[in-house]
Amino acid sequence: MASVASFRDAFAEQYEHEGSLLTARVGLRLRTDGLVTFDGLRTRAEVVTASRMLLRVFAHPDSEGDGLTAIRNLGADRRGRAGLGNGAVFAHTDQAQNPVPPRLLFIACITPAAAGGASMLTDGRAVYETLASEDPEALEALGSARAAFFGAGAGHFSAIFRRNGDRVTLRLRQDELARFAPAVEPHLPALRAAIQAHTLSLTLRPGQAYLLDNHRWLHARTAFTGNRELLRALGDPISLMALPDGFPAARAEAACSRLN
Repeated sequence: MASVASFRDAFAEQYEHEGSLLTARVGLRLRTDGLVTFDGLRTRAEVVTASRMLLRVFAHPDSEGDGLTAIRNLGADRRGRAGLGNGAVFAHTDQAQNPVPPRLLFIACITPAAAGGASMLTDGRAVYETLASEDPEALEALGSARAAFFGAGAGHFSAIFRRNGDRVTLRLRQDELARFAPAVEPHLPALRAAIQAHTLSLTLRPGQAYLLDNHRWLHARTAFTGNRELLRALGDPISLMALPDGFPAARAEAACSRLN
């Protein structure tokens, strides 16, 4: 398992002075890597300012008036709300049950855990390419239009990897609100092995944050103790950071074509 050794962008030093230039740089990083890390966001007000520079923030049932949701241990035991407890959370994309999930997820650390609580991040493009080269049968099953049903009664049928030309979009949850088609079930171990192989461990400190492409990256969490609190914003990129649909899959497509 790899780890992210350091944060690459000192947000505290940049966002007040560079404005649209910083936004353009973040957009470029999202288009290439799908993930950007920041530092220097120690208060809720600073997180609000940063999130509004980068996202058109969506309201969420758990968010407050500023659009941010406090992710902390509320002892939540309702279906689909493991994130508001202190247990481990499986790799997922946010709002997978919605017809169109938000494109971006912004997470900032206010209070770290006493122990545990690492953020586990997985690049879906790497997972896709691994399956394309090593298990194309699994990838075909995961790409079927009704591979999974995410959500409760008003959920959504979806492919896990949805192909649109040479672009791919990822959608996944692995909790009690996920039901997989019988043809997909035998391939879940291969999917989970590929996810584990490409997972990064990121232990956030106060003021540190990440912004990720929710149609490309999976995120998870290890169990924790203490009063860990993160602030989350969900939304779509502002116009200066327009992103193409999904991620490119040229290498994966080439691998598949050689095997067909």
